[in-house]
Amino acid sequence: MRPVKRGASPQPQDFADYADAKPDLISRLGPYCSYCERRVPTQLAVEHIQPKGLPAYAHLIGNWNNFLLGCVNCNSTKKDKDAVLADMLLPDRDNTFFAFHYTADGKVQAANGIPAGLAKKAIDTLALAGLDKKINVALDENGKQIAIDRVGQRMEVWLVAEDARSDANSNPGNQALRRQIVETAKGYGFFSIWMTVFEQDADMLNRLIDAFPGTRASGCFNAFGRAISPAPNPDHLAEGGKI
Repeated sequence: MRPVKRGASPQPQDFADYADAKPDLISRLGPYCSYCERRVPTQLAVEHIQPKGLPAYAHLIGNWNNFLLGCVNCNSTKKDKDAVLADMLLPDRDNTFFAFHYTADGKVQAANGIPAGLAKKAIDTLALAGLDKKINVALDENGKQIAIDRVGQRMEVWLVAEDARSDANSNPGNQALRRQIVETAKGYGFFSIWMTVFEQDADMLNRLIDAFPGTRASGCFNAFGRAISPAPNPDHLAEGGKI
């Protein structure tokens, strides 16, 4: 889950219509789901961290600090589930890249070695958005597996990233190739997969961090592209910096 800095609200008051915040959110965070990380060029929604459907959070419906971006799958799974900030790891206030581990088989899990209390928060966050779901296997008429869900799409992008890494390793001085790999990563999304596949290449890590809006500004990565924990929480958000 890509850590981001949303920054201060573009207006002094809450949004009368929360949908009006969408252009500024996309400008600052990029056209990516804040939970599953995939690129959503259309139909990306303003996502309420603490759900607008619960009366306890009605006062936050137009509040900038309660907004992220969500795809239809993460948004519909999360829906009106209660979101207690102290019990979640969130990309706008925690180092969620440090908290989660991505694997070639499309799984997202709590990272190895983090304290048990934080691991539980990580697991609960995955469940909140349905990122712990098993793959929905779908085959075409030739028996070829088709990536129709988030798990399958993560697997698909992992293979693309591995091919890109192989090309980069075969052409270490090719700067144009490295720029193109970054553009490919931006086109697919799934920031954490690209960061994991290129974990031994500090130059590519930094290129990726700089390419995805709001990520460098989160303060969650050092000059070598390594995750910093706890997150500095530059927006000073409630319950931030847990990991």
